[in-house]
Amino acid sequence: MLCAISIVACEKDTKADYALLTGKIENTRAKSAILNAGDYTAEIAIATNGTFSDTLRIPENGFYTLTIGRGLTPMFLGKGDSIHVAIDAAQFDESVTYTGNGAEENNYLAKKALNNQTVMANTVAFYSLDEAGFKNTLSEMKTDNETKLTALKDIDTDFLATEKQNLVYDQYALMQSYGQSHAYYAKKQGFKVSDNFFPEELKNMTYDDAKAYKSSKSYQQMAFKATMDNMFETIGNDIASVSANDLKAIKDIKIPALKNDVISYLGGYVISAGNDNMEGIYNLFIENTTNDDIKTSLTETFEMNKKLVKGNPSPQFVDYENHKGGTTSLSDLKGKYVYVDVWATWCGPCKREIPFLKEVEKKFHGENVVFVSTSIDRAKDHEAWDNMVNDLDLGGMQLFADNAWNSKFVQDYGIKGIPRFILIGPDGTIVNADAPRPSDPKLTELLQSELKI
Repeated sequence: MLCAISIVACEKDTKADYALLTGKIENTRAKSAILNAGDYTAEIAIATNGTFSDTLRIPENGFYTLTIGRGLTPMFLGKGDSIHVAIDAAQFDESVTYTGNGAEENNYLAKKALNNQTVMANTVAFYSLDEAGFKNTLSEMKTDNETKLTALKDIDTDFLATEKQNLVYDQYALMQSYGQSHAYYAKKQGFKVSDNFFPEELKNMTYDDAKAYKSSKSYQQMAFKATMDNMFETIGNDIASVSANDLKAIKDIKIPALKNDVISYLGGYVISAGNDNMEGIYNLFIENTTNDDIKTSLTETFEMNKKLVKGNPSPQFVDYENHKGGTTSLSDLKGKYVYVDVWATWCGPCKREIPFLKEVEKKFHGENVVFVSTSIDRAKDHEAWDNMVNDLDLGGMQLFADNAWNSKFVQDYGIKGIPRFILIGPDGTIVNADAPRPSDPKLTELLQSELKI
């Protein structure tokens, strides 16, 4: 009788509208475990002894991601599941182990992730394989995972069907990454895959499966890439002149979660004070996203950028250290155009602009414009900044911001990525809060127009 009671207690409660997740993680300083999928996120506190537990009102049975610190692992959770996970953060992927209702599916996912990681451990060797060798390796990886999948007993039938298709998407996503990666790692500049490299199904794939977008990271990756590639074919690289009409294809995206991801990604770029069409784009995005967090972020970006439109007073920097000695404030430069380059010594794209910036400085030498490079390196990297200015013989005016990313000037301009370029007029008002890069010929056009030369 006790055995029967025990068996019943361990069976999944199909009437439950929640899942129970408990765990123990060793060797971590993380304070919480994050479970998420799409718009759903649950944060579970981790006790000082590494244990955590929560009753999760998950929206549906499906695939989720569990993140603890820098480690993450895929999960499949169903309503009525009661799962315990044990992890050693020192060997995260190798140690993930599940027990309880739903353990079979999740132990498989952990082994699949580890298997894939092992196959691709040597990135250079993996992507340097020729086409036949690469496809053969993918086939072997897929077969290995399929063998593990079909060996599972008494598992969720929807999980089985979905995961079989996910293995196909995993293969397709890696095939899509092969051309560019092979050109880079095999040092074959201009390499293109052969006409028959991709299967017909992949060539003709349309991305309109909302369930697959939730269930497969690989499908999600392919769908996002295909959508963004099509978008940029329309809008090009000149995001400063993009209009809502250029982005109208967003309305036709069939997967709501994909539409949200596209809007979230583009919002940080095209809702810009340097774009005269900013308000129309903002309205388009707000009307087409279903995610409240994205709406909040878009609104914050829009409201900040409204303060940065052409003609408004520029935010100020005060008493920034000048590499040539003393300090400099923006107000000291009144009467001149000021082209500000916000950069850091660790920023690769910033450093790639340096030769172009030197050329622009040379072209406008003697004109009523000063070129100010403002480093947002941390205080501990001050010596690296000093050395780089000297070693690269950086021109213009070299300043060191007072508090890195948290400097008021950086915060007031809403700078979240660098390099960032700003043009300020002689009267201290904004000319362009997101000015062209030195490598963009449009910078020369802008300066010539403003300086009337």
